[in-house]
Parts: sequence; structure tokens; C-alpha cells
Amino acid sequence: MQEIINFIIDSVGSLGYLGIFIMMFLESSFFPFPSEVVMIPAGVLAYRGEMNIYVAIVCGILGSLCGALFNYYLALKMGRAFIIRYGKYVFFSESSMQKMEQFFQKHGHISTFVGRLLPAIRQYISLPAGIAKMNLAKFCIFTSLGAGIWVCILAWIGYSLAGVIGGEGVSHLLEGENAKLFKESIHQWSLYIFGALIVVVGIYWWRKKKKSA
Repeated sequence: MQEIINFIIDSVGSLGYLGIFIMMFLESSFFPFPSEVVMIPAGVLAYRGEMNIYVAIVCGILGSLCGALFNYYLALKMGRAFIIRYGKYVFFSESSMQKMEQFFQKHGHISTFVGRLLPAIRQYISLPAGIAKMNLAKFCIFTSLGAGIWVCILAWIGYSLAGVIGGEGVSHLLEGENAKLFKESIHQWSLYIFGALIVVVGIYWWRKKKKSA
């Protein structure tokens, strides 16, 4: 796994913006791996002047959206049975599908926003949305907003901590003491996100209940 992570980090460094787009596309679709290993190095490279932070963020969001659309259309065109039958080849089981469907049914369309900010859900929340034939415009908006928040946070973590890490390359950004620094920062921001999600979902359901009253 460490070799795969190093390959991803090196790809971001060598392929630049295209690497960010491709890796975030894969992360958001059928090949789940931590988006941290894409956007944090991008933030570090931006700090060093090797990338434009805003372009990197846009590429990250576009990659996430396109990967989510891939899953959306895959579920829409091929159906639930196809996803379950072949999902095992990319570590996606029927029980995982059931959890995604329950999450989507419980939270509705806003789940495509909330799900993008939750580990182990963000990659697959597009599948029940596709099966349910969710409005495409709403899907793109909610997905982009959720992915945008996470991408910005990760890029900012890499950018803000770049000054305190050593080394010229990007291969060892998430190893040793560097990994500890990034992990602590991600944990802190995850708590902020969780608190914000509670507020957002609360307001959403309050407005929805108010309209139906």
C-alpha cells in the first residue's frame, strides 16, 4: 500500500495538474484511495511555487466531479445488480451498497453533499444517486460543493504545513514525522467539518419541515 501511495504522490509531482485531475477522478470513482495523498502534496507544491494553488483546487474539484459522474452514470445505465455483481473486484460489497442506499434514502439529495465529506462514503454515494435517477444538475451542484470543501481543506493543510516539513521532493510527505503533522491537522479539520455538517443538515431538515407544514 505504501508503494501505491508513493506512486500517487510522485504522479502528482510529475504530471502536475493533469495528475491531480486523474487521481481525484479515480479516488472519486471505482478505485478508492485517500484523497489526502493527492491534494496535500499539491498544497505543498503550491507553497514551493511549483503549482498555482487555485488551479490545483479547480483540477481537484473537477476530477472529483467527473469521477462521481462516472459512478452516477454507471449506476444509472447498468443498474444495481451490475454494481453488486462486479463491485467485488474493486472491494465494493452488497452490504456496502445497502449502507449507501440507506444513507441516501435517509438524507435525500443533500446526502451527495454530506457524503462527499465522510470517509468510506464519499466514493460511493454517487451510486444510489444514479440508481434513484437524481436530478443531474442538483447532483453536480451538491457533489461539487462537498468535494470543493474537502479539496480546499486538504490543499490548505499541505500549503500551511509545507514550511515545517523537510525534503525537496514529495515522495515522503506522508511518512514519519510529516505524517504525524498531517494526521493531526486532518483530525482537527475533520472535527470542524463534522460540527458544520450537523448545523447544515439541521438547517436543511428544518427548512424542509417548514415547507411541508
